[in-house]
Amino acid sequence: MRRRTTRVRAGVGCLLSALVLAVLPLPRGADQAQAATAESSAVTESGAKGTYGDDFSHLKVTVHQTKDLTGQGVRVTWTGGDPSTNDQTNFLSVMQCWGDSGSGPDRTQCEFGLAAGAQAGNSRSVYQSSNSVGDPLDAAASTPVDRNGDHYVPFQPVSGQGDATTSSTDTTYFTDGDTGAVAFLPNDGDGGGDTSFELKSAMEQPALGCGARTTSAGTIQPCWLVVVPRGTRDPNGQQHQLGSQVSSALSKSNWDQRIVFRLDFAPVTDNCDTDKPERGIMGSELATDVITSWQSALCKTGTYRFNYTQSSEQQARDAVASGDSEAGLAMTLDPVEPVDGTAQVVHAPVAVTGLTIGFVWMYDATGGSRPLTQLKLNQRLLAKVLTQSYPFSLVRPGSTVPDHLSGNPDSIIKDPEFLRLNPGLAGQAATNAPLGLAVTLANTDSARLVWKYILANTDAREFIAGKADAWGMKVNPAYEGGVISDSLDFFPKADIAPTTTNCGGSSTPVTTTYTGLDVVPYVNDMHDGALKVRRGDIGTSFDCTVVDGLPKMTLVGRPIPTKQRQFGVVDNASAVRYQLGAAALANADGEYVLPTDESLLKAVADMPDSDVAGVKSSDPTRMKDGAYPLTAVVYAAASLDQAEDARLDYAKVMRYAAGDGQTQGTAKGRLPYGYAPLPTALRAQAKQAADRLEKGVPDADESSSGTSGGGDDVSGTGSGGSAAGGTDGGTTGATGTGSTGTSSAGADASATPRPSAGPTETDPAKQNVAQSGGYTPSDVLGTVRWVLLGVLVAGGAAALAGPVMLRFSTRRKAAAG
Repeated sequence: MRRRTTRVRAGVGCLLSALVLAVLPLPRGADQAQAATAESSAVTESGAKGTYGDDFSHLKVTVHQTKDLTGQGVRVTWTGGDPSTNDQTNFLSVMQCWGDSGSGPDRTQCEFGLAAGAQAGNSRSVYQSSNSVGDPLDAAASTPVDRNGDHYVPFQPVSGQGDATTSSTDTTYFTDGDTGAVAFLPNDGDGGGDTSFELKSAMEQPALGCGARTTSAGTIQPCWLVVVPRGTRDPNGQQHQLGSQVSSALSKSNWDQRIVFRLDFAPVTDNCDTDKPERGIMGSELATDVITSWQSALCKTGTYRFNYTQSSEQQARDAVASGDSEAGLAMTLDPVEPVDGTAQVVHAPVAVTGLTIGFVWMYDATGGSRPLTQLKLNQRLLAKVLTQSYPFSLVRPGSTVPDHLSGNPDSIIKDPEFLRLNPGLAGQAATNAPLGLAVTLANTDSARLVWKYILANTDAREFIAGKADAWGMKVNPAYEGGVISDSLDFFPKADIAPTTTNCGGSSTPVTTTYTGLDVVPYVNDMHDGALKVRRGDIGTSFDCTVVDGLPKMTLVGRPIPTKQRQFGVVDNASAVRYQLGAAALANADGEYVLPTDESLLKAVADMPDSDVAGVKSSDPTRMKDGAYPLTAVVYAAASLDQAEDARLDYAKVMRYAAGDGQTQGTAKGRLPYGYAPLPTALRAQAKQAADRLEKGVPDADESSSGTSGGGDDVSGTGSGGSAAGGTDGGTTGATGTGSTGTSSAGADASATPRPSAGPTETDPAKQNVAQSGGYTPSDVLGTVRWVLLGVLVAGGAAALAGPVMLRFSTRRKAAAG
């Protein structure tokens, strides 16, 4: 049970700045964010004329995705309302509910009433006996009454999750820090608006049970999005008097005006037989969302059920190389390096994605707050924020600036270099910016990619080394002396100097200390970071109070929507999932590029091979001509020295990744938005790797002749990343229809590829694979499905074999250490 807290009731005037929350669309950082909501499941509903004069019949509300939902952000837009001219009238309240498939939800089944801050229309109280505020329809209703004599609507969770709440401020099931409900979304000057709403599956909110509740026939029960429009009248029919309390959206008269949308969630379980033995896969967080999506399609048949353990890539590589782990397949960005005396490892490309500087950033403008929709960052700005060189990343705003940061801008929004790139933010207060960049503590290839990108830039490299920028800003000295290098695989917080703060006290002041780790704490992983950025709260703590004479640090807490300002290093799939804005990053030729499918695939085309042939490596100096600089290719790596049944199972994973798994969409089994479809050459490479994995360790004759897998090194001491059996005869394809080198996931057509590094192999099939590292352009047509333009590989790739029979479990974290 969550800790019970008391919701703070503040003056309604504090929300004046919220009037333009919906004036502009919330940021759409990547093309995929729009594509993810452009499918045919968008639904538009209209309002109706109210009982007491408020007329909502011209109001039209659209929820842009209503099927295949999970824990995510969903876009909600509306038109046809009356413009809001104050902070108490003409607005929408939005909430998520559970309920029966036929009748829909009643008001006890909705998560609502504890929204952050003093938002108008908030609360589960519907009638107060102490004054005349409230709904007459609720005064005589059978709603419960609390100890103060006030009627309230209890929240009733789904069966098996507990009892109904016992007061309007009961935080048993949700709090102001984690609720998705928004009480006050004002109509813009045209009577409309645009926002992103956080939906929760049963994984995030068991009390709603979305994606977990089933009918007697075994189908998933729907959940519901409820929109309650508000006008200028109180529930008693009188014109609302500004300054008086605004009635709850759950009041009977208001609730009767609700607009209801059915939400069909994807199952939160994969229906895999838990009695089957497990076969392990582990590795990069950049693979987590795609494997989670594929799991249902891969769970239909098979002897084993698969689990995926999210871990550091190095831990996964070590597991595969050693052969001592239950995980025989590693998801990694960097290759498994050759080790003398160990079996060969094959690498199959399975996903193209990237890292995003995702943001939710409200700024002050004439008439109120507006959402930032475009943001540019270069390498030196990232270096500044990651080295805690802005004072507000270390101390509470308004506190004394540490001597070693004296002269530096308080926050990034006061940095002349930042304002040169983002002139529209000039004149903002120093507090109208994120305090720091949310990052994970984990050791990852992703962190190394970020440092490699930053240090490839001369200005950023010299800044970290101690050279001031053109405006006199210097690096935090805690980072001088070689703390940062391009081999670093985590984000250090080197400045942990304590700051003393006064917590109060009746006679003698009580003090305590905090550090930069409290001001900008680490997030659990990039998915967690994206969610916290979406909510505008990364867990900052620099305030304190006195409890029983002792100091206690307190969280700053979640701000109201118009005060949310956060950004973080997150995976592209999570940024799209929660509809974060994405910063345009400077590439090698100074162009500012967003992480779109096109820019990710351009980057792949320009990537050279790593030290292991066939495994691409990001080279920031080559990211030009529209290439996104933080692009990554995820590889599935497996040792040839495994039991035959394990090799066959893992090979089928590679085949699915090269085939049906590359069809973009929101349904289970599809490629989630935030990943770009693999180019044809990488699909062919994955199939060849699967061929080689199925064969296993070559026998002595093959090793001495060098003919296994098309003439590749099979000595057992190399790491055969790009190798695949391109000269073998065709076999049955993954769809059971056979293949001659084209993908089973879509229609491939001949195209001229962009060559990568020139091939050195003499085998024609491998020359074509090496040369066709190009990207494939895309068009979003109707249901946002990609038609890939690829290369017909000369000589033919080996055909695919066997029906897909693998299974995956949901996201699991590796044990610490």
